[in-house]
Amino acid sequence: MPPWLLAALPWAIVPLVIWWRARPGTSLDAYAPSAPASPDLVSIIVPARDEARNIERCLRSLMATTWPRVEIFVVDDHSSDGTGGIARRVAGGDPRVTIMDAPPLPDGWFGKQWACHSAMQRARGSVLLFTDADTAHGPELLGRAMRALADRPADLISVMGRQELGTFWERLLMPQVFVVIISRYGGLEQMSRSTDPYEKIANGQFFLVRRNAYDRAGGHETVRDHVAEDLRIAQEVCRAGGAVHFLDGRGYLATRMYDGLGELIRGWEKNVYAGGRDTMRLGRTGQALLRVLYPAPALWNVVPAVLGAAALLGVLPAAVGSWALACYLASAVFWVTQYREAEVSPAYALLHPLAGSVMAVLFARAAWRGDRVTWKGRTYRSVSAREKSA
Repeated sequence: MPPWLLAALPWAIVPLVIWWRARPGTSLDAYAPSAPASPDLVSIIVPARDEARNIERCLRSLMATTWPRVEIFVVDDHSSDGTGGIARRVAGGDPRVTIMDAPPLPDGWFGKQWACHSAMQRARGSVLLFTDADTAHGPELLGRAMRALADRPADLISVMGRQELGTFWERLLMPQVFVVIISRYGGLEQMSRSTDPYEKIANGQFFLVRRNAYDRAGGHETVRDHVAEDLRIAQEVCRAGGAVHFLDGRGYLATRMYDGLGELIRGWEKNVYAGGRDTMRLGRTGQALLRVLYPAPALWNVVPAVLGAAALLGVLPAAVGSWALACYLASAVFWVTQYREAEVSPAYALLHPLAGSVMAVLFARAAWRGDRVTWKGRTYRSVSAREKSA
């Protein structure tokens, strides 16, 4: 085997390992949507800040649920775009729906956590559903998730939904972000089976939790100052002895997280480092090294392209060009499978070095910002779990 081909083997082996770890998980299709004779009351809480673009679709989809007992709280978090007014119009006097204004934000709280905590003071349900305002729920989603909560059994069920990707940059970059997450956690069943809090994650677009498990974990108050509240609540529920499961709900939940490159960069920039550092057991030295090395994995897609271009220009030997081409082709085959999984044209796989370059910049910016988070006109400091327990 030529040395350059041997050197290219990691670009074939690593994707195979990721692909194997990301084996398909259990789908909500496996759970019937029918409710028992005495169904639990589910309190649905939707924090919303400047969500005029999304709130109508979200609320209408929640009101269309087939689950017979729900109360819905939309918490208008001091929006400046008329979100609360739109929600009130859509609710139209439905007795299940309450539109409330979040109280003034106290020091030490993120706005989303404070909105959820404020609604919790009025919620009566034995089961709680926290969901984002940019989601659309199928009528059977809640019923199937409730059946899964009972049958598995679990204390917290989170759902992976379908991502709606409307622009070139969303289609190019969002699958890359989710592969990073899969690389860290593996498939949904692997996450569900683990009893290690550091192997737990939840999707804030939909997490359904028993009220008693939520209270044992300390609720949103425990994670009031952490940017990735869904991740941290899943960890705390697990740490308190609860079972946290993750299911595939792509046929029942859809989300348009970001509209265009600017929103995408700002959205992931606030999460990937300040939240991601709590996905690993790291001491002070490890945290410092992580901040420096954070952009490195994204360069995996970039380095062969850069060195290959240099070889084409005659700056580097032809063998380097052969190595770079082998690495590129191996990576492209893997990315074809991932873009297809995201319901995106596999042609985007040919641009994976461009995606890697943008991802490296995103990760570097996030690491440079550290625990400083800016989102929707507010600036916070995200306190890591390690710092909090010190």
